[in-house]
Amino acid sequence: MSNYLFETSGVCSQAISFSIQGDSIANIQILGGCNGNLKAVSRLVESMPASKAVSIMKGITCGDKATSCPDQLANAIELAIRAEKTKALKNSVFDV
Repeated sequence: MSNYLFETSGVCSQAISFSIQGDSIANIQILGGCNGNLKAVSRLVESMPASKAVSIMKGITCGDKATSCPDQLANAIELAIRAEKTKALKNSVFDV
């Protein structure tokens, strides 16, 4: 399991922490923002495949903002997916 902390930008929440277990998202915590809505988003995507969560939340806006807390979560998950792939590549390289 890998843990991630992402500082948000352009939204009411300040940070998002979560874990990636295999391809699933776990332990989502969102600091700040609209408490009830963010608890609901967290519960809905918990245990969901990371790529599916990104496709659902990517591009959601909030009011006149160009982003939203769910969009920021999608951005964070995308970065984590890239980090996981990089980690897997590094672990698969060996000397012959």
